[in-house]
Amino acid sequence: MGSLFRSEEVCLAQLFLQSASAYSCISELGERGLLEFRDLNPKVSPFQRRFVGEVRRCEEMEKTFTFLQQELRGAGRVPGPCPDSPRAPVAREALRVQEQSEQLAQELREVTRNRASLRGRLRDLRQYLHVLREGQRFTSLPAPLGSPPRPRALSEREPILDPSLHQHLERKINFVSGVIHPWRVTAFERLLWRACRGYLVASFVEMPEPMEDPASGESITWVIFLISYWGEQIGQKIRKISDCFHCHVYPYPESEASRADTITGLHSQIQDLSVVLEETEQYLAQVLDKVALALPTWRVQVQKMKAIYLVLNQCSFDVTEKCLIAEVWCPVRDLTQVQDALRQGSYQSGSSVECFVQRIPTSESPPTLIRTNKFTAGFQSIVDAYGVASYQEVNPAPYAIITFPFIFAIMFGDVGHGLLMFLFALWMVLYEDSPRLRQGTNEIWLMFFEGRYLILLMGAFSIYTGFIYNECFSKATAIFPSAWSVATMANHSSWSSAYLATHPSLTLDPNVTGVFRGPYPFGIDPIWSLATNHLNFLNSFKMKMSVVLGIVHMGFGVLLGVFNHVHFQQRHRLVLEFLPEMIFLLALFGYLVFLIFYKWIKFSAADSRVAPSILIHFIDMFLFTSNAENLPLYPGQVPVQTVLVVLALASVPVLLLGTPLYQWCRQRAPRMPVSMGEQEPLLEGQEAGNSVNATKEDVESGAHSPDAKHLDFAEIFMHQAIHTIEYCLGCVSNTASYLRLWALSLAHAQLSEVLWTMVMRNGFVRLSYVGGVVLVPVFAAFAVLTVAILLVMEGLSAFLHALRLHWVEFQNKFYVGAGYKLCPFAFAPDTWE
Repeated sequence: MGSLFRSEEVCLAQLFLQSASAYSCISELGERGLLEFRDLNPKVSPFQRRFVGEVRRCEEMEKTFTFLQQELRGAGRVPGPCPDSPRAPVAREALRVQEQSEQLAQELREVTRNRASLRGRLRDLRQYLHVLREGQRFTSLPAPLGSPPRPRALSEREPILDPSLHQHLERKINFVSGVIHPWRVTAFERLLWRACRGYLVASFVEMPEPMEDPASGESITWVIFLISYWGEQIGQKIRKISDCFHCHVYPYPESEASRADTITGLHSQIQDLSVVLEETEQYLAQVLDKVALALPTWRVQVQKMKAIYLVLNQCSFDVTEKCLIAEVWCPVRDLTQVQDALRQGSYQSGSSVECFVQRIPTSESPPTLIRTNKFTAGFQSIVDAYGVASYQEVNPAPYAIITFPFIFAIMFGDVGHGLLMFLFALWMVLYEDSPRLRQGTNEIWLMFFEGRYLILLMGAFSIYTGFIYNECFSKATAIFPSAWSVATMANHSSWSSAYLATHPSLTLDPNVTGVFRGPYPFGIDPIWSLATNHLNFLNSFKMKMSVVLGIVHMGFGVLLGVFNHVHFQQRHRLVLEFLPEMIFLLALFGYLVFLIFYKWIKFSAADSRVAPSILIHFIDMFLFTSNAENLPLYPGQVPVQTVLVVLALASVPVLLLGTPLYQWCRQRAPRMPVSMGEQEPLLEGQEAGNSVNATKEDVESGAHSPDAKHLDFAEIFMHQAIHTIEYCLGCVSNTASYLRLWALSLAHAQLSEVLWTMVMRNGFVRLSYVGGVVLVPVFAAFAVLTVAILLVMEGLSAFLHALRLHWVEFQNKFYVGAGYKLCPFAFAPDTWE
């Protein structure tokens, strides 16, 4: 939280690393996540750098790890996260990891190949066994001699053997048996019939049990076929057709005894193969256990190792090739930790010479570092989405912690809706350490979860503004007794029965003594929810409230610019920019706020009918006129308004020309040479004040000397003119923009009232048992619509409008947002959280 109001001081430093201890030092720095390294070899190809061999070695190990992970997933195992954070391996340990991973990968390849071979052999044996079993049913019952074979043919014509050709039946009958995919049976059968002209008997039956398809890996029910034929040419055709249809053909013994012996042998082989396959599966499971145990740690170690070598590739060597030099951006407060990390790395590597860090001067704009925690990270991300803060610029995030939920709540004010939002965020906060919530894959859910503290405050502030508006699901609550007395009004008026019958709406006159007994203790009086003119009353209240809050918010933004001017030693901007801006804002719109409060205090219910219009007075103020019909609010109002407008108009040329003329006069004034003191170069051939990757042109052009810059007066004047026009016109448009608080608050209240009237009130029509049953679905519909429309849609709308008011109306008064983040080299994620 120390750097939340302004980014931390960051300096440019050089690391001097001994070649023997550079790896250990970078590893130690990566564990701590303190530095952002700069590339000192921007023109060198990645394939020509010094440690490209080590990087390739890490990539080869990552390929091996990818293969191991695929094998684990193929076995239905999910590799778990690394239980701890192992350090980057040294050279000997990295070699051991490489050898063990390659050995495990080789074992997995061999075992997987053997298992696939055993499974294929076992599948073939089982298919062959089923073929023989099913084939026996067809061959054990021979057809009577002389009866022609009746093949399964798709044609209506069937071949009939002539009895005179009886001698052909005495020829030897051969068999072709096997299995075929069920999708190919019809085409296979049709082609057999057409090619062999019906001189065969084909029998097809489904296999009793499904088996795996080696091509797709799916479990299917194969079809067994047994084809009996005579003639060698017919047999050749059948075999060729079977090959074309990728059939698994098996030999079919001719005699019954041979088939029985074959079945017995198949049973024995299947039993032996099952035992071998089971042992293979057990061994494979043991290898996979080793992989699942070691892979997460190996992956983290190799990733760290690769990251270290990529950082070392960004370093440059000195002339002696014994020392590596690195340039880093480092937070000033962490310099001692950096030196301690270098000392620790040198000790771990066994080097006798310690590495060290040395700060170097630079005129480059350092990166922005704002440390956050789980509470402030959500608010900081809102600011960073507009633009990362410039170096040591005032950070709007700590002020947005209060103003953002409050402005949201002004548009979303309802006790019931705010309570639902608060409870939802509270549930996320209480279970924020749950892995199930943190490791979700839905981006919208992760967005809600990251902003849980923001939603918590938005819900809490919505409850607060809901009590002010006195609205809970659009209904008012009488926490305190109403300050209006109907009984007193009835006692002091002539309300007869006939009058009451003809006047459904009655008027309460606050001028009658005792009718209005003073303001309500907190928020809006609940009696206004029953009044027919409650919209007129709330519109006036919310419109003025929006203007007042908007001008205060903008004025606070202009005031924050003072801290930037003082911090960057630009005190002339206090007089030439801040003072004219405040005069312009307060003389016009600050005066409008004064008129609102003055009218509220000056006029009571007794003289409210003669109260003048603030809007007409404000228009007359710019026209330098007065309206006789619109009475003045106070004596001498016209001269005061004239002076304020003149002051506002006089501040415009000061804001436009003040800073450019000051810069021009300062440039023309004679300047004394500034002694930079004695600065010794850090490296041979390096001038003081320059980094090692500065070019000769940079040094000769004086880019590192801010005093040597030539100020372009035209550019400065153009920039100031744009700023002046934007500010002056922005004060008008931004004030009108804050009226969205009034509009969205009114829209939310009306939507809530419509939802209650059109849905929920219908459930209270019948106060009976039937009405209780009807109330259940009505309440369900009311709850769904409330969450979907009022919480989600209206909540998102109010969030976006609050975001716009902060980005455009508030932050542009003082915030530039032209910086870039410090990205430290770190192994652990979220280093600065």
